Amino acid sequence: MTAPTTLWKGVYPAATTQFAADDSIDLDATQRMQTALVDDGVDGLILLGTCGENNSLTADEKRTVLSGAVEALKGRAPLVAGVSEFTTAAAIDYVRDAEKIGVDALMVLPAMVYVPRPEELAAHFRAVAEATSLPIMLYNNPPAYRTTIDFDTLASLEDVSNIVAVKESAPDTRRITDVINRFGDRYTVMAGLDDIALEGLMLGASGWVSGLTSAFPRESVRLVAAADAGNWEEAREIYRWFMPLLHLDAEHDLVQSIKLAEAIMGRGSERVRMPRMPLTGERRAEVTRMVEQCRATQPSLRETERV
Repeated sequence: MTAPTTLWKGVYPAATTQFAADDSIDLDATQRMQTALVDDGVDGLILLGTCGENNSLTADEKRTVLSGAVEALKGRAPLVAGVSEFTTAAAIDYVRDAEKIGVDALMVLPAMVYVPRPEELAAHFRAVAEATSLPIMLYNNPPAYRTTIDFDTLASLEDVSNIVAVKESAPDTRRITDVINRFGDRYTVMAGLDDIALEGLMLGASGWVSGLTSAFPRESVRLVAAADAGNWEEAREIYRWFMPLLHLDAEHDLVQSIKLAEAIMGRGSERVRMPRMPLTGERRAEVTRMVEQCRATQPSLRETERV
């Protein structure tokens, strides 16, 4: 089994989950935000990733968010569900439900909290993959999850036909070239860390799983279109303009920062669930200044046609 070539291409924002004032999920606002991103030209959505606050939601709430997205988007863009569970059994139950709900693919993380041995990591991914027919992108993010999906692990999973892609969020861009050199086209690679996204695209990543796209989607789409077209001058111009905000994606408070950016841009609320709390004081002022500077200096957007 191989995923459609269009599934892992372009810009996939890691969409946020919107909350009401009483801390419940605001499904209408979440659906409006998802629809607005697709209206602005993104190629697909990551649901319930880090920015979707996956591990702050109950099992029922996760299913509600997935069902709401399927209902709202009606097949207009691929929907990729984040799989971020504490146990393999819970992940298996979740992916079976996600497939029934109608999402198009999965982004599978290592099991949360426990730091696995390589053979445990591989066994977790294999068991989850065997529970579904959906195509799977593995998520490698050593700084966040304290484990690396090393090359031996990827090699041991080559026979699992529906594990087809890797979201690469290691801060060392050499990893992308090493994966491609080692495995060729066996695994599609997507850039997964905002402030090395252009480098990832230059090195062969097929697309970008992005955080700050939720606040500035059109610029993100144009950046990837320029890179795809080999228009590196335009791509660098947009990237340099965007970089102060893109650095936020590598910080521990990325979710609060991205939600604040969404709120400033009129695209959502900055409400988060505890243990996260909205930014305050100098940090909030700093991020606000950065977003407002980007808003005031947005590059004039050309037509998104590929040259």
